[in-house]
Amino acid sequence: MLVLGIDIGGSGIKGAPVDTESGTLTEERLRVPTPQPSAPEGVAEAVRRIRAHFGWDGPVGVTFPGVVRDGVVRTAANVDRSWVGVDAAELFGAAAVLNDADAAGIAEMAFGEGRGRAGTVLVLTFGTGIGSALFADGTLVPNTELGHLQLHGGDAEHRAAARVREEHDLSWEKWAQRVEEYLRHVEMLFSPSLIVVGGGVSRKADKFLPYVRLDTPVVPAALRNQAGIIGAALAAARG
Repeated sequence: MLVLGIDIGGSGIKGAPVDTESGTLTEERLRVPTPQPSAPEGVAEAVRRIRAHFGWDGPVGVTFPGVVRDGVVRTAANVDRSWVGVDAAELFGAAAVLNDADAAGIAEMAFGEGRGRAGTVLVLTFGTGIGSALFADGTLVPNTELGHLQLHGGDAEHRAAARVREEHDLSWEKWAQRVEEYLRHVEMLFSPSLIVVGGGVSRKADKFLPYVRLDTPVVPAALRNQAGIIGAALAAARG
């Protein structure tokens, strides 16, 4: 089954058709900048542009960086606040809409590092913020938003997101110390059997993961930054 997957991020919106049987992109992905401000109509226009690029009139899955329940946006920490309360499924033309980290996790559980894993698996995406997808024996617990756990009196993502490393010009080792501190916190809370680190920074895992020491195995996402696109398509295919 072919489904168009679209992944909305804080800086870019990416899309490509996905073969949902194999979890592979069937065409080269298209990336367009996230409009600033990232208000609903501007983002919807970017989504329409991606659909038009692929000449797409079939099923579509779309990720969103916030809590999504029944297609309606409930939080918008890293995009324009005007999203809260918007029926994104309707705005995007009857698309399946879900949290971006949940989509990445669904893809990793189906085709990546989480495949065949029992127990508690935590998929974390490090980018503009920190997204999370929590699975218990393969079943998703949606909209966990663990990037907003409190560390040092503020949201954890304000200390350990990939954006923070760039903004504060932290070395990989210094940033890894912050990542480890955060991972130890979620390890204490959930006792996972595996932690998968995704998001754009996962392609540079060799620069920071060797400095992260946990009792829980920590591995880079196999699907890297394509996971959101693939997971969005899978969610739409599954209905």
